[in-house]
Amino acid sequence: MFKFVMILAVVGVATALAPVSRSDADVISRSDDVRADGFDTSLQTSNGIQQAASGDVHGNIHGNFGWISPEGEHVDIKYVADENGYQPSGAWIPTPPPIPEAIARALAWLQSHPPAPEHPRLH
Repeated sequence: MFKFVMILAVVGVATALAPVSRSDADVISRSDDVRADGFDTSLQTSNGIQQAASGDVHGNIHGNFGWISPEGEHVDIKYVADENGYQPSGAWIPTPPPIPEAIARALAWLQSHPPAPEHPRLH
């Protein structure tokens, strides 16, 4: 019985010390306009989340969204979604590292020296 009480006490303390969720935000403004030729939508909440998008009859969508990170920094992402897919942009989007110089030289050499044409061997 003592172990059961201790387990309940530990669970109770852990639950009481859990971080408070920032998900209980109030909507400050919201706008939705759906038309035959496209749409416009926007949302802003009290905890710093914001979103806006507009689309056309061809399925192209331009928009942005953002929030405040746990570190207190503003994260802003812009995007385009069209026939080329979803294309996000912003300072928070990771970028690939630069191509190493040796690899760049090798690629340039390969491009300037095309392979010799193959001649089929007849037996």
